[in-house]
Amino acid sequence: MVKSFSVCALALLGLLHVTPAAAQAQVADATVVPPKAHERKVTLQPQVAEAPEEHVTFQSDPIADGAIIVVSLGSAGVLELINSTGEIRPQQIDRNFNRNNLIWIDRAAVNQTPSKSAGSLSSLGLGAAAAFAIIDPVLTGFREQNVQSGFVDAIMYSETAALTLALTNVVKMAVRRPRPIAYMEADAHKGDDTWSNSSTDSALSFFSGHASMVGALSGTATYLAFARSQSPLRPWLTLGLATSLTTFVSVERVRAGKHFPTDVIAGAFAGAGIGVVVPHLHRTAGVRQRPVWVGFTPAVERDQAQGGVLTLSGLF
Repeated sequence: MVKSFSVCALALLGLLHVTPAAAQAQVADATVVPPKAHERKVTLQPQVAEAPEEHVTFQSDPIADGAIIVVSLGSAGVLELINSTGEIRPQQIDRNFNRNNLIWIDRAAVNQTPSKSAGSLSSLGLGAAAAFAIIDPVLTGFREQNVQSGFVDAIMYSETAALTLALTNVVKMAVRRPRPIAYMEADAHKGDDTWSNSSTDSALSFFSGHASMVGALSGTATYLAFARSQSPLRPWLTLGLATSLTTFVSVERVRAGKHFPTDVIAGAFAGAGIGVVVPHLHRTAGVRQRPVWVGFTPAVERDQAQGGVLTLSGLF
């Protein structure tokens, strides 16, 4: 680009300092010599932009992504250890608390009979999402015929899971909302003045870790499917299955008495947001046209050179 700009500048200076006799000679030469003889090999005029590549690619920075994964997992692990010690006193439910003060969609969660199998089913759904997150990068490597593509996908899934786990644990510790089953236990010991809730986990209802993790992995899988697939079948099928799995896990967590409906809704949305943002930030730009153009158009009036127009345009 510097070379092109220098050529234009020299051409402009030459036209500004040319004598009238020399200008007439130049014009005469231009009428004698065919225009094609003076065509530049490299034009300085703006060219039609090349169409962006249809193939979407993703890239990873091992240092930055590695640091994000390590810090996120480390923070989540420390919070898990703190929760396991029992040193944090769980939120106690006031015996006089009116259940009608709960959000209307959450009231049924404290009046149900928890399902014994719902907890296992929700964990099975979470395992299915985690298994897909492991298998999908391998499939990408085969589809793309590129080991690096599969490796980058694995990094993105790992980063999504690590960030979701860290965010979920931080929010749980900050809010400390009692689980629905804690309300049921409080009702069962309503006549016992010496009873108190001592389990730290019973006050970690908001938001649902199962729902957030499944939503996050589903979000990444759906984004990658829409970005990489050449046909509409695979991305829409992925979206349908991911939404169904997230909904199934969320419903089972409520049926198990582990979470309120608002807990799983908030968790699913938070996880899906992380799952979409992570691969989007790893997406590479597909614009290949030149960012800057420099052009010069000579001005000739009545067979005399009158200077010219120097133009600078581009993408900023």
